[in-house]
Amino acid sequence: MAAELCLLLLLFCGSTISEVQPIYKPPPGTLDFGFVPAKTYDTGAYHEPGPIGILFKIVHAFLYLVQPNSFPQDLIRKLAQQKFGNTQGDYQKAIYYEIGFIVSAALGLLFILLLPLVGLCFCMCRCCDNCGGEMHQRQKKNADCQRSCFATFLFVASLIISVGVLCAYAANQHLTNQVRGAKKLVNSNFKDLKIFLNDTPAQIDYLVSQYNTTKDKALSDLNNVGPLLGSRVQEQLGKEVRPALDAALTMAGAIRETKEALENVSVSVEVLQEGTERLHANLTDVKVHLSNTLNDSACSAAQAASTCNIIRNSLNQLNINANFSGLPGVSSQLAKVNDVLKIDLSSLVQKGYAAFNDTPDLVVNQTRNILSDIKNVLESIGSNITTFTKTLPVQKILADLTIYLTQSEAYVQDYFPVVEQYDFYRWLGCLILCCMVVLILVFYYLGLLCGTCGYDKHASPTTRGCISNTGGNFLMAGVGFSFLFSWVLMIVVALTFVTGGNVEKLVCEPFEDKTLFKVLDTPYLLNQHWKNYLSGILFKNPNINLTFEKVYSDCKENKGIYTSLHLEHLFNINEFLNISMYTEDVALKIEHIQINLSKIILLDEIGKENLLNFSSSGIEGINFAAYLTEINKSVTKVDLLSFANDLEARADQLPKGALENALKGHANNIRMIHNQQVVPLEQAMSTLNQSIRLLKRTSSELMVKVKNVISAVNAAQFLINNNASQVIVQETKKYMDTIVGYFEQYIEWVKESIAMEVAACKPIANVIDTAVDIFLCSYITDSVNTFWFGLGGSSIFLIPAIIFAVKLSKYYRRMDTEDVYDDTENGNNGYHKEHLYGIHNPVFTSSVEQW
Repeated sequence: MAAELCLLLLLFCGSTISEVQPIYKPPPGTLDFGFVPAKTYDTGAYHEPGPIGILFKIVHAFLYLVQPNSFPQDLIRKLAQQKFGNTQGDYQKAIYYEIGFIVSAALGLLFILLLPLVGLCFCMCRCCDNCGGEMHQRQKKNADCQRSCFATFLFVASLIISVGVLCAYAANQHLTNQVRGAKKLVNSNFKDLKIFLNDTPAQIDYLVSQYNTTKDKALSDLNNVGPLLGSRVQEQLGKEVRPALDAALTMAGAIRETKEALENVSVSVEVLQEGTERLHANLTDVKVHLSNTLNDSACSAAQAASTCNIIRNSLNQLNINANFSGLPGVSSQLAKVNDVLKIDLSSLVQKGYAAFNDTPDLVVNQTRNILSDIKNVLESIGSNITTFTKTLPVQKILADLTIYLTQSEAYVQDYFPVVEQYDFYRWLGCLILCCMVVLILVFYYLGLLCGTCGYDKHASPTTRGCISNTGGNFLMAGVGFSFLFSWVLMIVVALTFVTGGNVEKLVCEPFEDKTLFKVLDTPYLLNQHWKNYLSGILFKNPNINLTFEKVYSDCKENKGIYTSLHLEHLFNINEFLNISMYTEDVALKIEHIQINLSKIILLDEIGKENLLNFSSSGIEGINFAAYLTEINKSVTKVDLLSFANDLEARADQLPKGALENALKGHANNIRMIHNQQVVPLEQAMSTLNQSIRLLKRTSSELMVKVKNVISAVNAAQFLINNNASQVIVQETKKYMDTIVGYFEQYIEWVKESIAMEVAACKPIANVIDTAVDIFLCSYITDSVNTFWFGLGGSSIFLIPAIIFAVKLSKYYRRMDTEDVYDDTENGNNGYHKEHLYGIHNPVFTSSVEQW
């Protein structure tokens, strides 16, 4: 049934795993496959014994003292291979390993044999009035001290026996409680196994269903082939196309700027020529009027003569400085540029942009048929997976496994009351053993109680009270029952000690440190023809390295059963469904994508001819030096505002009168000329300056610039027409690798999920832990070991208890005879004569009668 489960799991997994190793693997977008549905297992394969765990640790320490040797792996291997005893050293090693148990068992055997024999001899000896059987007590000076010591030692021994029997009772009760509570743990394990069986197909179905996530993502990319593949092609071609179109568009803007600059030059020159003529006439009039004013008789006066002379000498500065009348015109260049602008070069470049930007649409239109074929392949992959999974005998295998598990559970449930019944018999038997010790303790405690309470130190041995005598009888009854029960107790102790101790040392401890698994994994151990037993059972191939230890460890970590059992050796998934075959089909179809971009025209011949016409417009023939020479001059030789201010200042130096007022009037007239004529001329000169400099920059190597633009456009057009196929192939391969990468992500996710999540075999490890670590070791072995430890300690301390009880009983029981001492001899110590106290003394009477 286990093999069928493994086969079922592999059939499901086979529909999802394949190996695709492309040469180039780009980082595709990460797909979200969600989480594999999984339920939490209820069983916690760990047992916490509670307070009794302290006793378990003490017993473990005692067993280590008895058996400190390491686990005998070699001996166990030879025993399993039936080769034990082939060499003489095997027995020596076994004896050496078991020496602690052998010695302890031998001592127990001596106890079993000798104690009943000693008890028999002791009873026979006492029947003959020997061995303390004579009802006569010799008196000693330290009798009280001896009695106290014997009572103390007996009490201590009884306490130790009580502790031992309490430990035995606690272990006995603990085992019964655990057996009664084991049903819940067993049911929990069966529940986890059912979850394991029921959830595994659902998990595998989830893995299969997540193929749709991969398919949907691939279909999404295929539907968006324009934005994805087309944009990638456009991006790569755009590295050369866009700079070329940008240069052409820049040149179109330069043509418009050149026209504006030529117009500005033409207008500015005309304005400057007319303005300078008008300014020259006005300045001449100003000089004439100033000369007439300075010729006035008022300037002849001594106070004004020098000032008038200074003003008269500065009149030559009132003249124009720049002469624009000789500058050449630009009308011919402007006419040629206007002819160039009759064709809208910007519109032609924009058409090139628009054609290039239609690359994604071209890709969509030219790949429509191939993408349809690819979509059909993707759909066929999903349908094949679904068809294949439906052909598997899933329900039958699940039904068989569920029936087997249900029958096993029913068998356990039916057998469990029998286990509880037999455990009750065991509990009762152990309780009887404890009651034997308790009975002995009762006699000892009653003997101590009655003897201590009823003892009268003034009473003679023959006159002791009833209570004291009863105490002595209880002690002797305890001694008698000790002889009767001790050998029975020791038989049980010896048997459970040898059995429980060896189970702890040979099973529990090696299981805890996994040494036991290493022994089981020994080649040719369980089958002399198989190197690896587990792989031989599962795969019929013992050469596969599959070990019990690795399987247990992996299941303990809740890994998937596919990884834990190396089920890939049982089922070759590529024989059933090889997704790599389909991905190769997808890759081939994508590689056959042919995209023709020759319809893209970046700039037609009209646009190129227009550029050439602009380069021959003649703007480079303009005499820029003549223009710049005049532009760099000032409009007048002197700043009219400064001249007017200086004239007004000198007028203030003259006496008040008509001359002063006339000069100030001329100063105001000069200011008005500056504001109305010079300032506009300066503005026109600034415009002319900017336009001339722009034309100079534009005309600089204009022919070379235009040829470079045309060459760039031609190179980009050649790339599109002839070399775009290389770019398309390169980008198509990246696009293909992205699509295939989705399948690789899916495959890797399936592999990881199968390895770590699908059919997590924690319940298998829990069953092993429950059976060995909890039931066998924690419940049974620890309890049994603690039981013999407590009962054995009680049995051993029965020996000193017997001795002290026999000794102590002499001081509590009523004697038939006693020692008599004379007062003169003993200084009134000891027991006194009969006539002194009127007490009848048979010994004394008989002595008198003899006399």
